[in-house]
Amino acid sequence: MSEPRAPQGQAAAVRFLDLDGVADKAAFMERCATVLGLPDWFGRNWDALADALADPGQWPDSGRGLVLVVTGWQAFETRGPGQWATARDVLTEAVRRRRGSEAPLTVALGLV
Repeated sequence: MSEPRAPQGQAAAVRFLDLDGVADKAAFMERCATVLGLPDWFGRNWDALADALADPGQWPDSGRGLVLVVTGWQAFETRGPGQWATARDVLTEAVRRRRGSEAPLTVALGLV
C-alpha cells in the first residue's frame, strides 16, 4: 500500500487518534490536542476543534495533507452516542472544508 499523498506529491502526515478509554467530551478533546500537537491555548470545544482541523497550519508537519486514523470510536460511540455524533459531524465537515486543497484532510475510521 502506498503512502497517502497530498496533491503536490508530498506524503501526508499520518496521526492515530485512539479513543480507547475516552468516556466524554473532555477526554476526547484532550486526546485530540495531544495527537495533533495543538497548542496549550486550544479551546477544547467543538468549534475550536473544527477550526484546528480546518487550519493546516495547526497540523503536525503543517503544509502537507493529514490522514487522521480514528480507532476505538465504536466504544466511544456506545459510551456517549451524542458526543460521538457531534465528533463525527465535526470531522466530516473538516474533511469537506479541506477537500481539493493543497493540504487535504482524510479521516479513516479503524474497524478494530
